[in-house]
Amino acid sequence: MNPVRGITLKVLSVIIFVTMFGMIKATAQEIPAGEAVFFRSLFAIPVLIIWLIVRGDFPQKLKAKDPMGHVWRGLMGTCAMGSGFLAIGLLPLPEVVAIGYAAPLLVTMLAAMFLGEKIRLVRFSALLLGMFGVLLILSPRLTVLDAEVANRLQTIGALAALMGAVFSALAQVFARKLVATETTGSIVFYFSIMSSTLALLTLPFGWKIPTSYELSLLIMAGLLGGVGQILLTESYRYAEVAVIAPFEYCSIILALLVGYFVFDELPTGIMMAGVALIITAGIIIIERERRLGIKRTGKARSAVPNQG
Repeated sequence: MNPVRGITLKVLSVIIFVTMFGMIKATAQEIPAGEAVFFRSLFAIPVLIIWLIVRGDFPQKLKAKDPMGHVWRGLMGTCAMGSGFLAIGLLPLPEVVAIGYAAPLLVTMLAAMFLGEKIRLVRFSALLLGMFGVLLILSPRLTVLDAEVANRLQTIGALAALMGAVFSALAQVFARKLVATETTGSIVFYFSIMSSTLALLTLPFGWKIPTSYELSLLIMAGLLGGVGQILLTESYRYAEVAVIAPFEYCSIILALLVGYFVFDELPTGIMMAGVALIITAGIIIIERERRLGIKRTGKARSAVPNQG
């Protein structure tokens, strides 16, 4: 274990993913979300394969023991990515990132529903706090009856961001089940293959031939996505989830900087208040998980008979 290295890798992955989102946003006015998903997924594959070759895990670590698990995880993950990319084109980048913070909260709820995990009072209270924060961020956008087209598009963007968080949470629940039998390399590889394939289904709905500038951004987004996924995966080899997870919230700072300096986007007070509530809820849940982990470890050690 090397917590400093794990945290460094996590922060680097966050920087890369926010940069990737910025590139997708820069093309969003011309390139449909489905087409962006295709490039993001396709060009992550060579990065992953090179990583597996360097580790000596190619191709043996790509064997799938649970094909249908990969299908469900890929379907949910692709819907999450597509919804997120659609939202990025319609809303300020920091707002999409902030709404995306609902995913870990939803994972806790879904894990209780589908995996039988218990939600006690502390986590339940934190969930309510976090979801209130999400609703606070969404509240200015939920104006479906507004006559202005711009406002209606922002409403669509807010709903897309929320659906992206829901699909992302479902994808994480399926991934939790997959890790019991599948390697990290196979999970990421088959997700990239499936999301590329599913993205092609949107081809009849108006793909556009990108300019050389847009093409370079899309390809770079895919390559960065692959690198970010590897760094994120590696970060968990060096530190526990409870140590690394809070650094995910660095993304809102980076998104604010990119939004302001690149896209001239200013955050609202309501959005920042919602972000504060969501981050507080997330940290409460993470700290609760850390303490429960310490308790479980202590009980496991006390159950081991003394061989002295």
